[in-house]
Formats: sequence, structure tokens, C-alpha cells
Amino acid sequence: MKPETLNFFEKVYEIAKLIPYGRVTNYGAIGNYLGAPRSARMVGYAMNGSHRKDIPAHRVVNRKGLLTGKHHFDGTNLMQQLLENEGIVVIDNQIQDLEKVYWDPLKEL
Repeated sequence: MKPETLNFFEKVYEIAKLIPYGRVTNYGAIGNYLGAPRSARMVGYAMNGSHRKDIPAHRVVNRKGLLTGKHHFDGTNLMQQLLENEGIVVIDNQIQDLEKVYWDPLKEL
């Protein structure tokens, strides 16, 4: 599909698919990359509906590294388990050393 034919949610999914293994980004960074800097909440809505697709939604957290989307995953700690399986340390629903694992699509793509 050509990028100009994708709707906003599909564009969010395309960026989320590019987040490298063992790295995370946040809702606002995806919105900024897409030219919609005040759309973090809309990116969150997109991610909420992404779990039945091949989207690594567990790699998208809030700007402070909190696992705010965890209740959209099956199981009680699936989001955390997926992140930990990639070597990311999570304590009390928050990513530790966020600056070390943070991926900014504006800088990386």
C-alpha cells in the first residue's frame, strides 16, 4: 500500500512495526514522526486496536516509560513479560533506564 493511501491508524502501525527488538518508543514520538505532534492520545487509540495484528504494541509506552497500555494485553503482565523477554527491565510498570532503550523515529528513520 502506498503511504498516501494509509489512514492514520495504519500509519501508526507501520511505524510501530519498525521499532527494533529490545527498544521502545512513546505515543508522542510516533505522532511527531507522522507530522501530528498533538496526537499522542490518537496514537494510543490506534495501539489499543493493534493486538490482533502483527504489531509490536508492547514496545509503545507513555513518555515516562509507564506501561499505560498493559490492560489491553491478554493476561495480567503480558506487556511486561514481552518487554522483559527482549531484555528491557520493568519495575512497578515502568521501564528502567528508559533513555538507553528509547527509540525516536524522527532520529532513527
